[in-house]
Amino acid sequence: MNPDQMRDASLLELFQLETRNQVQVLNNGLLALEHDPTSAPQLEACMRAAHSLKGAARIVDLHPAVRIAHAMEDCLVAAQEGRLRLQAADIDALLLGADLLQRVATPGAELGSEIDDLVARLSNAPNLPPAAPVVERAPRPSDFLPPIQRPDDPPPAPPPARRVSDQALGEGERVLRVTADTLNKLLGLSSETLVESHWIAPFSASMLRLRRLQSGAGQALDSLRASLAGAHLDARSQAALDDAQRIVEACQQELTQRASEVDEFGWRMGHLAQRLYDTALACRMRPFGDGVGGMARMVRDLGRSLGKQVRLEIDGDTTQVDRDILDKLDAPLMHLLRNAVDHGIEMPMDRLEAGKSPEGLIRLSARHAAGMLLIELSDDGGGISLDRLRVEVVQRKLTNSETAARLSEAELLEFLFLSGFSTRGEVTEISGRGVGLDVVQTMVRQLRGAVRIHQQTGQGTRFVLEMPLSLSVVRSLLVEVQGEIYAFPLAYVSHALQVRAEDIEQLEGHQHFRFMDRQIGLVSARQILRSGDPAPAAETLPVVVVGDHDKLYGIAVDRYVGERTLVVQPLDPRLGKVQDVMAGSLMDDGTPLLILDVEDMLLSVQKLVEGGRLARVDGGGPVAQARRRKRVLVVDDSLTVRELERKLLLNRGFDVAVAVDGMDGWNMLRNEPFDLVVTDVDMPRMDGIELVTRIKADPKLQSLPVMVVSYKDREEDRRRGLDAGADYYLAKGSFHDDALLDAVEDLIGKART
Repeated sequence: MNPDQMRDASLLELFQLETRNQVQVLNNGLLALEHDPTSAPQLEACMRAAHSLKGAARIVDLHPAVRIAHAMEDCLVAAQEGRLRLQAADIDALLLGADLLQRVATPGAELGSEIDDLVARLSNAPNLPPAAPVVERAPRPSDFLPPIQRPDDPPPAPPPARRVSDQALGEGERVLRVTADTLNKLLGLSSETLVESHWIAPFSASMLRLRRLQSGAGQALDSLRASLAGAHLDARSQAALDDAQRIVEACQQELTQRASEVDEFGWRMGHLAQRLYDTALACRMRPFGDGVGGMARMVRDLGRSLGKQVRLEIDGDTTQVDRDILDKLDAPLMHLLRNAVDHGIEMPMDRLEAGKSPEGLIRLSARHAAGMLLIELSDDGGGISLDRLRVEVVQRKLTNSETAARLSEAELLEFLFLSGFSTRGEVTEISGRGVGLDVVQTMVRQLRGAVRIHQQTGQGTRFVLEMPLSLSVVRSLLVEVQGEIYAFPLAYVSHALQVRAEDIEQLEGHQHFRFMDRQIGLVSARQILRSGDPAPAAETLPVVVVGDHDKLYGIAVDRYVGERTLVVQPLDPRLGKVQDVMAGSLMDDGTPLLILDVEDMLLSVQKLVEGGRLARVDGGGPVAQARRRKRVLVVDDSLTVRELERKLLLNRGFDVAVAVDGMDGWNMLRNEPFDLVVTDVDMPRMDGIELVTRIKADPKLQSLPVMVVSYKDREEDRRRGLDAGADYYLAKGSFHDDALLDAVEDLIGKART
């Protein structure tokens, strides 16, 4: 390549960069002119952008771009001079011109016929007579439809690719390209520097202790001198004593000075390290507007293709967002915007009948709140029909009609995030395939965030995306498990509780506790992390509640350490995926810790539950035996009877566990201690008679009292149960509340000893 070719290539690259900048100005200005065609500032900005592109195209000898820009400039000048009032068709043509300018800047693009048609459309517009005064009239349906295109009109071009970051720079600022890996390494080094700077504090404290020791030595020397004041010392001894006194005083002065210098150095080092870290973190941040620059145009074009008037307003475009998060937000936000235009915003006539403006409004905002990034997307459409959603849930056999009727609004809206779920009856090119909201939720979860839906029928829908400010740092709850420190990302933590041991219940062979009117399964973090023996029994257990609305688990830990903002340190790729672990980090004192992968932990819990390997949280040790209430195992295949007996015994103060059949009960008896078994007779897999026989045949269990409760009240049935070894036989058809409780207390006494 000769020097002239190199020069031309460089100029072309500069033209492409300028085109991206100016096209963005044109898109924003034309969208604003669509709502206010006479806005002088917007007309001036668009005209200047077209004029600049015309001059730049001449320099690089791109005649097609010169033709497009010149035609656009003439049209905009006519609008400035009042010879033309921009209509929807004119805005469409100008936007198409902006798209063609961006396409023609790409080497190899052949757009001859499209350019000719566009120039013809734009050249004819200024020759129209001046727009007549606007006369108020009743709107007609045709007013809200897109203009009818002639067969020879070019097809609408796709919207230009969204620019990554071409914001105008301030005067005198320079841009230097740095790879993302380099920024990540810089951020890691700055975080290590911040951690290392904290070592100055303990060093300063040690010097302070040394000063106190030195001061004590001086006082001891003074005491020695005072005690020897009356004694006669030779010259040599007196000189040695004076030298010691002088040396001690000099050391004291030196230590005082050095300690002061260390304190000042520690403060400067800590301040500098914090500034370095903040600056490195800021290098990874970008304005929110960089990632959503082309969305207003997309919403406008999509709405017109559907015969709707839709406008997108963006607030908080200067909000700083981690560049990795911003890049990954593109797909979820596009899903939500397309759904809002297609599903949410009504047709113009329908909006007028509902007393709304014919133009639909979608708002997209970003802000920082409580150390998190909150992105809200709302529309003023028709909202979500809860009745229709309830019918769809039943038709898909996700639940029965009785349960669906009792579901709250929040519970119903959670169904929208299921894979393949859609309330749209037909499939279109825009939506209706049920692959939107589940993708949104999956992507947001990958960013350690969460999605919530709020709606008001007839007024609109609002989506709230809550995510961390940066993927490089994470706010975490620190806990201790078996002497090691672990971190739960706060985005996954629902609640942090202290659960009393007496509030832990045994249901279906698993431990639960009641919180917010629902049963939450209890799992030991020691078992999930394979961290050794079960935790010792205690009166209260620190429990971290994690999971989704429909699937919550309480993970019991040893103790809470506190809340910290941690710098994420990726694990060595040679380790591969470490189960239940997401990354590593360092505490302020340099102590290493692991950041837990909560999604992976939930999968581990499911495997333990399905495999029947879930252990007791308290380990069932001697201490637990000493503090617990008397435990009763209720074995019955009837849910109604099982729950009735459980509640009766709980109200009397007993600790109650339940089993769904004899086999389930037998497995629980072999793993856990009980004071009494209450069993039915007729059950699947293993009936009550066989269960009683096995209990009485087992040397470890044969002393365990067993009560048989059955509908069979015949003498031969009673004798059959007692012959098997049962200690008490009670008929369900005749017993009342007190009869059952009295029989239990006769066998094992009161609930508490």
